Order: sequence, then C-alpha cells, then structure tokens
Amino acid sequence: MMSRTQGFHPIMEDYVKLRARRSWLVALAVTAVFTATAGTATAETPGYVALGDSAAAGPFVLPVDDSSPGCLRSLADYPHAVASQLGLDLADVTCSSAATADMTAPQQTSKGPVAPQLDALTTNTGTVTLTIGANDIGVAATVVSCVLNPSCADRLTAGGHDQLAEKIGAFAPRWGELIDQIKTRAPNAKVYVVGYGTYFPHNGCWPGIPVTAEDANYIQDTIGRLDTMLALEAAVHGAKFIDIRPPSVGHDMCAAPWTKWFEGLIPTSIAAPLHPNKTGMAAIGTYAANAIQGG
Repeated sequence: MMSRTQGFHPIMEDYVKLRARRSWLVALAVTAVFTATAGTATAETPGYVALGDSAAAGPFVLPVDDSSPGCLRSLADYPHAVASQLGLDLADVTCSSAATADMTAPQQTSKGPVAPQLDALTTNTGTVTLTIGANDIGVAATVVSCVLNPSCADRLTAGGHDQLAEKIGAFAPRWGELIDQIKTRAPNAKVYVVGYGTYFPHNGCWPGIPVTAEDANYIQDTIGRLDTMLALEAAVHGAKFIDIRPPSVGHDMCAAPWTKWFEGLIPTSIAAPLHPNKTGMAAIGTYAANAIQGG
C-alpha cells in the first residue's frame, strides 16, 4: 500500500488534492491495523520449540499432554520445566519413539501420523532444545536384549567390531545435518542439544536390574559415546551441548526411588521403563534452563 502512495504525484487541483489526502489516510490506517495484527501474531508465536524423542517427551509422566496422544508426551517433561523457569512460550513437539528421520518426515504413532517436528520452527523461534539419537542406534532394545541374553557386550563387540559404536559413527553426519536444518528453519534461534545422562552406575546393580556388570558398563559406555558424539556435532554445527551425565550421577536407575531420575525395567513411579521420571524431568529441566540462561 505504501508503494502506491509513494508513486502518486498529486496535481494542483483542490479536488484531486483532497482525494489524494483521503487515500493516503486510508492507506495509513490499513497499514496500522496490519502492523498491529502482525505484532499480535508474533507475540503469540512460541519462542521456544522442543524437539526430540521419549527422553524429552516423558511417556506416562503425569499430567499427560492430550494434544498428541500417540506421542505419549507429558506436560511435566523437561521442556515444560525449561519454559516455566525461563518464562518462554513453548511449542513442545517431542514424541516418543522419534528418530532422526521423524524430524523432517511424518512420524507414525499408535494414534496416527504426526507432523515432522521441524515444521514447528519459524523465524520467530528464539530457543530450540533437541534430544535425539538413542532410537537411531537402538539403546532401549539393547538393554532388553542384555536382560534376555546376558553377555550381550561380548556379542555386540565380537570380532573387534563394536556394533553400536559403528552405528553412532554412521549417524553422526546426520545429526550434524539435522542441526543445520534446524538453524536454516529457525535462523534466529539458539540451538541446544540435550544429552541422555547416567542410566547405570559402574557395574550396574544386579539383581535389582538384571543386567551383568559387564553389560551394564557397556550400555552406559555406549550412552556416553552417543553423548560425546552429539556434543561434537553440536560444536561443529554451531549449537551448544547440555551434558546431563554429571548432574545425574547418583540418580541412575539403580538409585533409591526417591533419588532416581531414571526408571528401571520395573518402574517405581509413574513413568515408562528406562526413561526419566517426573523427578528426573524436573531436575533435567532445571539444569538445562540454567545452562540456557548462562548462554
């Protein structure tokens, strides 16, 4: 509208001057309304988008987010804790069972497909958290296999080839590309990759969790290797890594029910097995919020 008024050259006749003035006032009024509307839309656009898998979504942790039932997302997951502490408007699109491919393509859930998670990003997004990778390499399936068939560490490293380490190496470039895609869609956002934490203490806690000491160490070493690779990709691609391993020491699956952040195979609180519980989500959220606040 302003381009039309700027291209208008009024003639000297009073009538035309009056019409030109009225047209300019109408254009100004419409522009003001449009600007006010745009401002409102921007203010309502979430500035914080949370992306990731069940380690971020918090399956079965109460209260449940009914907006996307198939994702088993909690309203008490760590993204909500981050948003509450930092006073951010949150779009939480984390989804249980999500893998890297589900960031850019629809994810199939028990309740139907959900949109690609990156679709939640806009140029107004100022903060992004991402927890991804465990489902790409099959961490949960490995824990179950180690319970059912002990000495899984020997099998998975037979012949000098660590199968999970090789998967981590193979997926690393894709995690880096994902960070690049996030930054492309949300060019004004700071991106934080949130790690997975300490699930097993050294040597585990047989028989509380029926995994041998060797297998427990292998699983935790693999989680550590995953976190280290995510940290490397974050650094290379201009994101920041939030390491949950140090603060979660002593809050592993073997800890007392009132201390643990992560549930074992038989949960002692309302949460999915092998996942953060409500206490863990709150603690992880606080730690992540402090890291984000610190820059």
